[in-house]
Amino acid sequence: MIEYVIIGCAIFLVLLSFVGLYRAYKGPTAADRIVAINVISTKVTVVIVLIALWIKQGSYVNVALIYAMIGFITTIGVAKYLLKGRLDA
Repeated sequence: MIEYVIIGCAIFLVLLSFVGLYRAYKGPTAADRIVAINVISTKVTVVIVLIALWIKQGSYVNVALIYAMIGFITTIGVAKYLLKGRLDA
């Protein structure tokens, strides 16, 4: 029974990611696009964790953690680039 709930949550999150994809495409400002891409990245991280629960493979949680860190660093880099126009200093 719990497996159906996990699969349902994963499908729901994937469907909601399309809303974020629309916002990333049509966002009126660059900040809206960054936030939308960050939301998609977070949802993908949660889906990876749900898949790890579903197939009972704990190593996928490590993959999700690394993916979340890469997403965070990317968001910081893009925000810094938009703020200062360069990535150094």
